[in-house]
Amino acid sequence: MPLSDPTAGFRLDGRTALVTGARREIGRAIALAFAAQGAKVAIHHAGTPEESRDAEAVLASMTEGGASGACFAADFAMDKAGSNLAAEVQSAFGQVDILVLNASIEIVEPWTEISPAHFDRQVAVNLRATLELLQALVPPMQARGWGRVMTIGSVQQMWPHPGMLVYAGSKAMQYNWAMNIARQAGPSGVTVNNLSPGVIATARNRDQLATSGDALLARIPVGRVGRPDDLVGAALLLCSEAGSYINGANLLVDGGRHVN
Repeated sequence: MPLSDPTAGFRLDGRTALVTGARREIGRAIALAFAAQGAKVAIHHAGTPEESRDAEAVLASMTEGGASGACFAADFAMDKAGSNLAAEVQSAFGQVDILVLNASIEIVEPWTEISPAHFDRQVAVNLRATLELLQALVPPMQARGWGRVMTIGSVQQMWPHPGMLVYAGSKAMQYNWAMNIARQAGPSGVTVNNLSPGVIATARNRDQLATSGDALLARIPVGRVGRPDDLVGAALLLCSEAGSYINGANLLVDGGRHVN
């Protein structure tokens, strides 16, 4: 009798996934990995001409590889953007089985100088749109008896940067929501987990790496900065049948920085 394939649980055939902020870097890597495992992927972007071009390039990579997906524009700073996006993706795909909440913004400034406009924009993008997507997409997952939600957190939810009061606080709240909903949705076959990247080579981190890269490396036991692809294995675990017994977790992918 042949051995069963222990990797079969990572396949996503027949599943549909919505990845927010999927036009580049971490979101792009996760979206392409899901497509490679058989999922149909909704590629969300904020709708600027640059973001639209990037999203179409991600979609082209999927289709060239024999996968399928579609691009969806939504500026999460706008009212009801999360609700409207959920409705558009459900209309196009029929249902959403996997929700990856990756899109976020950070505005670096001293906490004493945070303006109402900067506060409101970060809260709208990082939290309000997240809540709207959860409200729209998790109950149908519960009704079907299967679903995966993965929030993309940050080491800042535990070790906040002094110049990112709102961003770090929003990531801490997002993880709190993940734990809360994990308790409520778990009995119906829906898992909710938080994936927390460490220092990843992204455009967002470019300036910090240029000015303090050596100091950051000294605090990372594996001795290098992470790449977006370093998050793919963890994302597939948390969003597939292979991770069905992982719920309410905060999985750090930071090269060991949290122990240093």
